[in-house]
Amino acid sequence: MDKIGPVVPQHGLESLGLRNLKAAYWNLGAPALVEQALVRGEARLAEGGPLVALTGEHTGRSPKDKFIVDEPEIRDEIWWGDVNVAIAPEHFERLLGKARAYLQGRTVFVQDCFAGADPDYRISVRVVTECAWHNLFARNMFIQPGHDALAAFAPDFTVLQVPGLQADPATDGTRSECFVLVSFSQRIVLIGGTSYAGEIKKSVFSILNYLLPARDVLPMHCSANIGAKGDTAIFFGLSGTGKTTLSADGSRTLIGDDEHGWSDNGVFNFEGGCYAKVIRLSEEAEPEIYATTRRFGTVLENVAMDPETRRLDLDSAHYTENTRASYPIEFIPNVSDSGRGGAPTNIVMLTADAFGVLPPISQLTPEQAMYHFLSGYTARVAGTEKGLGAEPSATFSTCFGAPFMPRHPSVYAKMLRDKMQASGARCWLVNTGWSGGQYGVGKRMDIKLTRAMLRAALAGELDGVEMLPHPDFGVLMPTACPGVPSEVLDPRRTWADPAAYDRTAADLVRRFEQNFKQFEAYVDESVKAAGIYQAQAAE
Repeated sequence: MDKIGPVVPQHGLESLGLRNLKAAYWNLGAPALVEQALVRGEARLAEGGPLVALTGEHTGRSPKDKFIVDEPEIRDEIWWGDVNVAIAPEHFERLLGKARAYLQGRTVFVQDCFAGADPDYRISVRVVTECAWHNLFARNMFIQPGHDALAAFAPDFTVLQVPGLQADPATDGTRSECFVLVSFSQRIVLIGGTSYAGEIKKSVFSILNYLLPARDVLPMHCSANIGAKGDTAIFFGLSGTGKTTLSADGSRTLIGDDEHGWSDNGVFNFEGGCYAKVIRLSEEAEPEIYATTRRFGTVLENVAMDPETRRLDLDSAHYTENTRASYPIEFIPNVSDSGRGGAPTNIVMLTADAFGVLPPISQLTPEQAMYHFLSGYTARVAGTEKGLGAEPSATFSTCFGAPFMPRHPSVYAKMLRDKMQASGARCWLVNTGWSGGQYGVGKRMDIKLTRAMLRAALAGELDGVEMLPHPDFGVLMPTACPGVPSEVLDPRRTWADPAAYDRTAADLVRRFEQNFKQFEAYVDESVKAAGIYQAQAAE
């Protein structure tokens, strides 16, 4: 087997059981990986230099095809159910054996990386891929070790991705030909039957979400940035809520756009890159992210492109609404060199409310923060996951990241409460969804107004403003905000038909009530009394 690359570690692929390979390319840089992807016909080069790849059938994550191997070491610590589905060890071994056989005589690409900017809590991750462009994705997304660290690299976990290998559900214990399997005892993630690169990124996130709570570190599906005074802010939110866009603010230093840990040392980025949605990306509204789509080294997934001119069409959803850009975090100006910050001063929970009921910004008590963190309400946008229709679907994803939480949500929620109390952080609920009516009637909140409200909140400009409780949810709505029309701050006032607003709000209240029943046994009375209950009790 040929071993090619600038640094080939002593700890090779033999421990993974990969033998008789044609070649293994180790730790190639972006130019070499782009060259390999083009030569192999995996992707095309667009105007400006980004690599454009298509993922075929799977243009988003396949959550129903994700499994955790049922092993004695972790059995009692996993939140088993619809999110974390068990698969027998023998099925994992069978598919791992198939992957080993499939790769014989083939070329693989290997990228050795770190996950976690804080050396006290990072893990070493080896990503082995069938395609060069997936390896470039991994290089973009994770933290690059130095030369000496690469030479001595020994992985804590290995991600093996073989999109050309499909499972046989009848014999392999899967639900389809696609599979994402995590074995914590063998420390292997096995991905097959899908070319969607996000499965690599989110598998590593899921690993950290299991490992870190045992070390008193809260893993968070959030972005983070730092203000001029050294104040850290974190932004929770699911895909399409504006997490990446709103944290990439030129007036603040970006720590990271998606995944972080909160330890006694402060906040630290899990990643070394960004994975931004780019559908209908605006150069005017989001100039920093827009610029990355014109740069060499960026990987674009499922973005439409003119085959002759190679010009991108970011407005096109020809392949999917879930078009993506993967790029190193340093492509964003004003980014943190360390990927670290202090304990958060402000916590922002983002939601895209398809019903147009929640206010564009409101302040939460610590109890309300825990309530909304456990609820994790938002609206799924078509294309983010396989199987969604053309319209957004209102949903609850606990901790703003249920698909990636191996432990029970109460574990993460209690850690958030304790760390908030210790740090004195303020919490804000920000609706980046609809105003003036529900989806199909109202309009999406103007990002310029959302930025103005966030900047005011983070700068402390709302501290002395009168706050009124929302009539249905009890969250505190500011009556004024610099640069924002006062009528925008109260969602009911933006509706042409107030009675229709009241009916819609009552419907959303019922949805919250029904969803939260699953958590009532895990929280104390103060949390149960928060959220919608607090407002109703005052009536």
